[in-house]
Amino acid sequence: MTLTPLLDASPAIQIHVALALLAIGIGPFALLRKRRDRLHKTLGYIWVVTMAGVALSAFGIHAFAMIGPFSPIHLFALYTLWSLWRGLRHALRGDYRAHRATYQGLYWYGLLVAGSLNFLPGRRINQMMFGGNDGLGLVLVGALAVALAVYHLNRRWRAVRTA
Repeated sequence: MTLTPLLDASPAIQIHVALALLAIGIGPFALLRKRRDRLHKTLGYIWVVTMAGVALSAFGIHAFAMIGPFSPIHLFALYTLWSLWRGLRHALRGDYRAHRATYQGLYWYGLLVAGSLNFLPGRRINQMMFGGNDGLGLVLVGALAVALAVYHLNRRWRAVRTA
């Protein structure tokens, strides 16, 4: 493992990675903490601000520019900002089930699934972790895809079984 690919990256990429790692670290504490206590709220607000920083910093990354400086990946940043607003709105309205579902989905899919795609060939995280060995990145992303599919099939199976 080497940090050189990240250290050689633009400041937007460095900020994006740093904030994403912080959001990944804070997320479980905010998501698993007893609801509506002060620590949950504090960590939640920090996580929301961090996620907003992740989404906003994505607009400074133009590695896959297709439409001017933007690419379809930037749609995920817009979706993240919208989801952050929607989750906060749910909490303020007292709809804690929707609040929880929105932020859990954003954590799992917006951070972990989208983050795992950074291990694909040619990406900086792949270069950092595997020295650019594209095969290892593909194996990791494939294993995560299989694990996610098994998880969803298991949830669906349990829901059908209990219905």
